[in-house]
Amino acid sequence: MTSVVAHLEQRGRLPQLEEMPHPVISLLGHLRPAELKRLVEQEADPVKVDRSAERGALDTLLFLALELFHGRGPVSSLPLPVQLDIRAFFPSYTEACQRADRLLFKLRDDAYVRRAMNGSTAGKFTVTALYVHRRALHRAPAVLCLYEQCASIAAGRPGQWSVVKLRHQGRGVSWLDYPEFDTDPHPRITASYAVDLKTLKSSFTSYADSTNRPLLHRKHEFLTEDDPDAPKYRRLTDAEVRAGLYESPHLIGTEVGWERELVRTESELRGHRLVRRTTST
Repeated sequence: MTSVVAHLEQRGRLPQLEEMPHPVISLLGHLRPAELKRLVEQEADPVKVDRSAERGALDTLLFLALELFHGRGPVSSLPLPVQLDIRAFFPSYTEACQRADRLLFKLRDDAYVRRAMNGSTAGKFTVTALYVHRRALHRAPAVLCLYEQCASIAAGRPGQWSVVKLRHQGRGVSWLDYPEFDTDPHPRITASYAVDLKTLKSSFTSYADSTNRPLLHRKHEFLTEDDPDAPKYRRLTDAEVRAGLYESPHLIGTEVGWERELVRTESELRGHRLVRRTTST
């Protein structure tokens, strides 16, 4: 029973017989579907179930939207879990495909994409783009997840990346690699891979030999509010604001400028803590 409850909470729907391990089938196979449903729903967390069902429906739409690029076939040609999700979350395969097509069409609507970015619970919204850490991307609105995946189909997603930049002025995506994002309070960029979706031109930039690399501030803004590391990153940002380190934003975007501001404010970093700079005698 525990595994069936976990499946319901994680997928937003009950498992079908063909998805259950044989030991579970032997234990629960004697129950009528309605009885099994009642028992499992009594044990499951309804909030988790509702959240997973919403996510499952969106994931299905994303899958069907991307299938259009490969030649979307009949429902029987789809992986079994997708078939079952369609059956659980949509009135019909036709309705699911129509909704997926409408989602794709929304990518052409600048105002819609901008509103999605502005309202996203994941990522940092700026005057030109939304920046989202890779572990928060799945929490962005479906149209933005589709935006990133379309770019990956067009140009190929790099193997190593930490933050994705989705432009709302024009259509372009950049995958930015900050390999020390989790450990460095202000991670330095090592590489950028960008694609312009209007021209399909791509470009790669390496910062490996740069002596003054761009770096990140306010790391919590690239995540979701409930990310486990967000409170630690937010505390550091608050301390840096109080110290006056963000008074001249145009100066702190690169390593050299940031170090100068640390010296000016007599500050230094120890992990994700800002402390008073020590002076040697």
